[in-house]
Amino acid sequence: MKKLIWIGCLSYFVIGLAHVVMGSILPVLLQHYDRNYSAGGELIFSQFAGFLAGVLISPLLNRRFGKRGGLLIAIGLLVCAETAYAFLPPWGWMYVIAVAAGFGFGMIEAVIGTIIIAAVTEGTAVAMSRLEVLFGVGALVMPLAASPLIAAGSWRLAFLIVAAFALISLLFWAKGGFGCLQSVLDERPPRRERGAKRLRSRKLPYKGRQWILLSLFIVFFFLYVGTEMSLVNFMPAIFITKLGMSDASAALTVTFFWLAMSAGRLYAGVLAERISYRRYVLTSCLATVLLLAIFPFASQRVAAFAVLALLGLCMSGIFSIALVFSSKLLPGAEESTPSIMIASGGIGGAVLPLATGWSMDHLQIAQTSGLLAACAAVLFLLSVAAWKIG
Repeated sequence: MKKLIWIGCLSYFVIGLAHVVMGSILPVLLQHYDRNYSAGGELIFSQFAGFLAGVLISPLLNRRFGKRGGLLIAIGLLVCAETAYAFLPPWGWMYVIAVAAGFGFGMIEAVIGTIIIAAVTEGTAVAMSRLEVLFGVGALVMPLAASPLIAAGSWRLAFLIVAAFALISLLFWAKGGFGCLQSVLDERPPRRERGAKRLRSRKLPYKGRQWILLSLFIVFFFLYVGTEMSLVNFMPAIFITKLGMSDASAALTVTFFWLAMSAGRLYAGVLAERISYRRYVLTSCLATVLLLAIFPFASQRVAAFAVLALLGLCMSGIFSIALVFSSKLLPGAEESTPSIMIASGGIGGAVLPLATGWSMDHLQIAQTSGLLAACAAVLFLLSVAAWKIG
């Protein structure tokens, strides 16, 4: 189990790198192709469309090749996509590569998240928080590496960094032994059993008010991941426009945000187990609303970075704890709930950055921040509703 968790952590580190590499270099990438922020939003939309496809198709590939075989396919595709990014092909091909990259890290996240939630029966939130910490470390390391690469004019190498770590993860999954869990990871049901399971799976295991809770959490994850990805991918552009920072310096804002996120995730699981999942999610969402509401008024760099740090701390555990919270409120559906929630987040991660890119081109920065604050306000209301119904 420990080996599985730590290799899972390495994979989440890779996902963290892949999630933010585009946002870290987006301003210079768009300058290279002579495109506006709306085009950047479209590129991020393509990546998360691939993410959604990876989440939805992962059960099919897992049945055909086993969970480990599916992971090897997903990680291999991510290696190829990130390497292709580095060659800076014609702009039209960037959309195709974005779909492939998103498919890769979407499937990785869905498969590993499902394995951990199903396998770890005690301290589930702690285990998921550990994975999310490594995700955050990857997300803060990438902009830190991208900044000097941008300054040196070699920013395309950022994609090769992701490809290299993905290759290392691929080797660990291919060569690693997992003891009693080996058969679970490599299991491929017989054809007749697959057909029977496919028939049974047409009916989702939810009853009565569980459908209401499921709907609430689908919208919750749609908005949360969309808001987070909008912040991560457009944070450098916001700081460039709002505070006049250079491209290289602005890339570090993502590192600063993820540094706070990673620090918060070290304690998120323990805190959530102590005060309850619902209180943790509710409090975190309320704090996020308040911080996004005051961000437009932070006109000095020190104040803006302070709000950014607090925002990272408050948002640090929302995804992982809400994922566990939703699974606990919907017993008997542990296999399907995580995938549905991650898929919902994938749609949000595609749609909301598209809207954010448009607002960056057509609205003021304060108005863009207001849109993100409105999304966070709905998150808070949804968490209150889940509290009452659950």
